[in-house]
Amino acid sequence: MGHECGGAFGRREFVQGVAGAAAAAGVAGTFGVTAATAHASAGGPRKGGPTPPKVDVHAHFLPEGYREALIANGHAQPDGFPLLPTWSAEEHLAMMDRLGIRTSMLSVTSPGVTFGEDPVAWARRVNEAGARTVREHPRRFGLFASLPVPDVDAALAELRYALDVLEADGVSLLTNVDGVYLGDERYEPLYAELHRRKAVVFVHPTSPACWEATSFGHPRPVLEFLLDTTRAIADMALRGTFARYPDMRMIIPHAGAALPVLADRVAGLAELFPLGGQEPGAVDVLGSLQRLYYEVGAGFPFPRHIAALLDFVDTSRVLFGTDFPFGGLPGIEANVKALAETDLLDDRGRRRVLRDNALALFPRLR
Repeated sequence: MGHECGGAFGRREFVQGVAGAAAAAGVAGTFGVTAATAHASAGGPRKGGPTPPKVDVHAHFLPEGYREALIANGHAQPDGFPLLPTWSAEEHLAMMDRLGIRTSMLSVTSPGVTFGEDPVAWARRVNEAGARTVREHPRRFGLFASLPVPDVDAALAELRYALDVLEADGVSLLTNVDGVYLGDERYEPLYAELHRRKAVVFVHPTSPACWEATSFGHPRPVLEFLLDTTRAIADMALRGTFARYPDMRMIIPHAGAALPVLADRVAGLAELFPLGGQEPGAVDVLGSLQRLYYEVGAGFPFPRHIAALLDFVDTSRVLFGTDFPFGGLPGIEANVKALAETDLLDDRGRRRVLRDNALALFPRLR
């Protein structure tokens, strides 16, 4: 299920939207946190008691050499993002201490390991770097390993190495790689193995195959990331992927993108028409989507997006995330404060979202 695009739709240069590199440099100051500021608590006031130590399932890292390789291959502004932040374990830990985060699960974000050089070699390189960081800080970091998809044979080999040798906590997959989406039938052997292992899979969006025609020159994280997540996960549900592999535990970021709003429509039409190669009504699309896990915190889920998510799934399916270092510190602090104060969660629900659900997925953190 790879997709090719026709001619671009009058692409506008991204610099028109961010006023060039100077503006991007000005944004950079909102992303870092130093040890000098780490002692300041940003946990926010709590209605029912102290904030529990948090587990962040949406956190990124840029290991040594990876940032330079991205720049060398034309990804200095990945997906149109205005800058490519630096990263260090020390800076990340300082942010975590500031916000009361006990553990961050690290992953490589878009464009992953497929950016112009050997993806198999880069998957091994970033996974080993991530595993070293976890060994150095075993209670503070976890790892979602990268896989060199869509080469499924190579991905299976890296999956076994990452989980069995490096002891990664799960794997990370992008919504599509070169237009090959997660519902593609060639991924079936990979999903069968993830199902057998009861593995955790963190999904992250990337630019869609035809982003030149759909983004209208805007940075793809503005809309395309959310729409590509919705497209990829809805397609998997329609094709019965989640029904076939129910023990594969998948985390969907950004409060489920548009899925909480569109799930009833997708499920209703699947009852009427033969979608995804399935007979009408053959797959419980709504049930499949409601059994997934959803990360809330990264992006701008308050005040409306989170309400849609919590109307769609039980709090036992919701996890906390930050998107650091791509998520700016002021925005992360605002989301933490909003989670602490929202009337949509009682104290039990807050504990589930901030910590308990993640501890159930990752028993080693208990």
